[in-house]
Amino acid sequence: MSRVPHLLLLLPALALATACAQGEPAASGGDTSTAADTAAPNSAPPGQARLDPCTLLSSAERSTVGLTSVGEPKAIGSARTCDWTEAGTFGLAISVDESKGLADLRTEKRSARQIEVGGREALKVADAKADDGTCAVLLGAGESASVQIDVSNTTFTGTEAACARADEVAGLVEPKLP
Repeated sequence: MSRVPHLLLLLPALALATACAQGEPAASGGDTSTAADTAAPNSAPPGQARLDPCTLLSSAERSTVGLTSVGEPKAIGSARTCDWTEAGTFGLAISVDESKGLADLRTEKRSARQIEVGGREALKVADAKADDGTCAVLLGAGESASVQIDVSNTTFTGTEAACARADEVAGLVEPKLP
């Protein structure tokens, strides 16, 4: 895990990198749609107490970003996470964390840079020099909440491609946040 020190503060990235490195198989099944695909937009208060990370990508959006399976709900620390693994290719995790806002996550200055996604304050965490195939986009969701999108390539190379996928997913998720 020492290859991704800039993401050590991001538990979802660690779990995702571990799952990808171990080659966990993707969920199988013909139908990749879920009831969440047709769920009404979230009406949760700004604290996002009811925001389900597995509902943030529709079936069509999952396909657009290269996902062929339904995500697996997990809890990583205090964050609710949805984890997708495309065996032999990449993993994606979306985490909703009501206890950490962007200010809490700005600890690694070298690899984190401020960006905007859909007009929303965000951080991108990646180390292009290391080219370790990991990238995270953290979307602000109030002062003490965030939504984190973590991408990890199975080969631990291709940071630019991982960031392109993380950016695309962030663009799809951002309009759905309170």
